[in-house]
Amino acid sequence: METAALLVVLVIALALFFDFTNGFHDTANAMATPIATGALKPKTAVLLAAALNLAGAFLSTEVAKTISNGIIHEDDISAAIFPAVIFAGLIGAITWNMLTWLLGLPSSSSHALFGGLIGATIVGVGAYAIDFSVVISKVILPAVIAPLTAGIIAFTSTKLAYVLTRRYDTRPDGRDGFRFGQIFTSSLVALAHGTNDAQKTMGIITLLLITVGWQTSPEPQTWVIFACAITIALGTYMGGWRIIRTLGKGLTEVKPAQGFSAEASTASTILASSALGFALSTTQVASGSVIGSGLGRRGSKVRWRTVGRIMIGWLLTLPAAGAVGALAALVVVWLGDWGILIDAIAAVLIIVGLFLRSRRDSVTAANAMSEVADSGMAVKVKRNPPPTRRSRAIKREQERRDKEASK
Repeated sequence: METAALLVVLVIALALFFDFTNGFHDTANAMATPIATGALKPKTAVLLAAALNLAGAFLSTEVAKTISNGIIHEDDISAAIFPAVIFAGLIGAITWNMLTWLLGLPSSSSHALFGGLIGATIVGVGAYAIDFSVVISKVILPAVIAPLTAGIIAFTSTKLAYVLTRRYDTRPDGRDGFRFGQIFTSSLVALAHGTNDAQKTMGIITLLLITVGWQTSPEPQTWVIFACAITIALGTYMGGWRIIRTLGKGLTEVKPAQGFSAEASTASTILASSALGFALSTTQVASGSVIGSGLGRRGSKVRWRTVGRIMIGWLLTLPAAGAVGALAALVVVWLGDWGILIDAIAAVLIIVGLFLRSRRDSVTAANAMSEVADSGMAVKVKRNPPPTRRSRAIKREQERRDKEASK
């Protein structure tokens, strides 16, 4: 009995660590673009995101109930084995989160969690314990539809923003006012992230408590909500600067109007999905929004090679995390309690190893963004503004007169 209780505590601790990695992995979703445009200073941005993630975690529990009473048939699983399976699944999710963070890839923490959990469950229990209809309808389909939808909304919003402010085309800093709008929209994204991502860890812990008979309702307990909300807020405050750099300037050069449009699109998509109980990837939605806003601004260039790398990461997330989770579960099946100990040691070594590797080329608030954000300027302002249609006509007329006078 004591061993079983200790395992439950260990799984809860590992789940909260995953929540922490989710926080620093996904800070970029809300704050990459306002940092890139200079709307918010880097450290101010992550502090604001942390506070709003904390608040957002208390707004809804629909996504948590999807996980705790949807993807896994917990009634068909023995309480003796399932805590170890969840433990193995979390190892798969954390490993993938740490690896993609090191590479600066904005991959989905949500899909890493689902992949690790599904892989571990298939090996430790059997495929019958997975409700694949829920996986398809509430995980895979939203993963395909949501980034596309967010990209289209951001593209349209960016086009509209530039049309409505066309009279400022001759002023290099004429759209500077969008920076103030970005503070609101990025805050909304951070709040939406809290309503969606913090709940996934709540769902895992609730699923664990239901499986071992410590809880009967799929509704997360109050202490679970508080623990997950505080942990994801702490992770968010850490920054995740590698991924902020990729989203902020790796996909496209972000101007204030683009950032405003991308964040508004991201927030609306995530909040709608949270209300419907879809366990959406906020990373995929944010990336789709940034790409859409880049396509929406005339003259903007989207770096498609970086987009390709990110999409490969998206495709690999579920199977890669699932494979690691399955391997960890296989060790437990073979070796029992010794397997749990081996998995725990391996997880610590992986986490410490990836962290030490990241120190070789450290990315911080000081070097994550371009000179634009560092200087506090919203856009790179040229010394002379671009010529207007009238000024070009006057210049041509003057050149014609000069040519006639010289004859």
